[in-house]
Amino acid sequence: MPKYGDQNYKQADFINHELIGEILTKTEVVTESQIASVIEKAKHRNGLSYEDIAIMLQATNPNHLKMIYNLAAEIKQSIYGNRVVLFAPLYVSNYCVNNCVYCGYKRDNKFARRKLTEPEIREEVRILESMGHKRIALEAGEDPVNCDIDYIVDTLRIIYDEVSENSNIRRANVNIASTTIENYEKLKAAGIGTYILFQETYHKPTYEKMHPKSLKGDYEYHLTAFDRAMQGGLDDVGAGVLFGLSDYRFEVLALMMHNAHLESNHGVGFHTISVPRLKKAEGMELKEYDHLIDDDTFKKIVAILRIAVPFTGIILSTRETKEIRNELLHHGVSQLSAGSCTGVGGYKENEMEEEIKQFTISDERSPLEVIKGLINDGFIPSHCTSCYRMGRTGDRFMSLAKTGAIQHVCQPNALMTLKEYALDFGDEELKASVDGFIESQIEKIQRDDIKSKVIQGLSDLTDGKRDIYL
Repeated sequence: MPKYGDQNYKQADFINHELIGEILTKTEVVTESQIASVIEKAKHRNGLSYEDIAIMLQATNPNHLKMIYNLAAEIKQSIYGNRVVLFAPLYVSNYCVNNCVYCGYKRDNKFARRKLTEPEIREEVRILESMGHKRIALEAGEDPVNCDIDYIVDTLRIIYDEVSENSNIRRANVNIASTTIENYEKLKAAGIGTYILFQETYHKPTYEKMHPKSLKGDYEYHLTAFDRAMQGGLDDVGAGVLFGLSDYRFEVLALMMHNAHLESNHGVGFHTISVPRLKKAEGMELKEYDHLIDDDTFKKIVAILRIAVPFTGIILSTRETKEIRNELLHHGVSQLSAGSCTGVGGYKENEMEEEIKQFTISDERSPLEVIKGLINDGFIPSHCTSCYRMGRTGDRFMSLAKTGAIQHVCQPNALMTLKEYALDFGDEELKASVDGFIESQIEKIQRDDIKSKVIQGLSDLTDGKRDIYL
């Protein structure tokens, strides 16, 4: 049987369009009792069928929606507690050979293309470090000539090498185009965190329409990227759908099929799922798209994803408003970007207004403002990167998550990274409030040995030590 890594292997039949179509037709009209029955089934956390998920997606009754949101909140709290991981994107190249119709970097958009030089990368990293960031997502357009894999690998080296007085980047995730097993092996050797790739849309006819005359237009090659990544040694992969390109119900079911395929063939599914919505970008108008989703539908999608894949991180970017981001933290989201720029070199202050951006953002708060908002809402802002550095990735992370043991390191590490941030980057307001908040959270740690380690770690941080984790 051919492998997904073989160049001639073109059949990506694990996204079963016919089956999804049958399920959506069958569940187009459902009864209130059917929806209530599926929600009740979901409470037992024994897994949901694709049809179950499709039925829940049809919920419109306020009482049913409230039950879905409450269940999603309970699941999130039981697995992730009240911590929220923070990161920022770093765009290093807007060279792109693709012509994705929804993207500001598309080939037909005429602007001065660039990629960052080593001094420019270091400057961007220093700015990110001055914001307190410890985790970034490296972003680049697809261009095998101007932005090849060696450039990405070298950029990772530069990122990890650039250490500021009070900070350093401890984990760099990478969001680049689908590539070969050999190239994924290079990323593994370079110390990649999670490999992230958005399918954009799983609906093949729509996918081909959205990516005309593009390298990215090969649906099967793009879809099987995670198979090659895992064959190349990467065990943490992050998926995403750009909601607004096709029927959101199709996309959610396809996401679940993709996750099931990875679990079946590689032993572990998505580490994270991103849920971007289509936003205005250079060279496109939103009115041209027929599948845009409103806020209520979007909230329902996020909550149902949390219920369907309880151990998978859900990422929400600054595409969304402060208000929606705050609300969805209660219903499933576990990671947020903060202080983001979506242009190449965008963190350099005098270039922010000149750069072509991949898309517009809606939450323009600084990381400090985001952190204060999280604390005010009872969340622990976390810059923790310990799992990656301790080897708790892939199936090892999932086994810890499913037994609940991951709580013994995630909450404590989040508290220690918050203290470190406050000491190095906090203003007087944050410094005045953070110790009391941390003390209230320490009391919730159930194991005395872990509590003692956290108290000692906090003391060591005050004495000048850094990067303390379990």
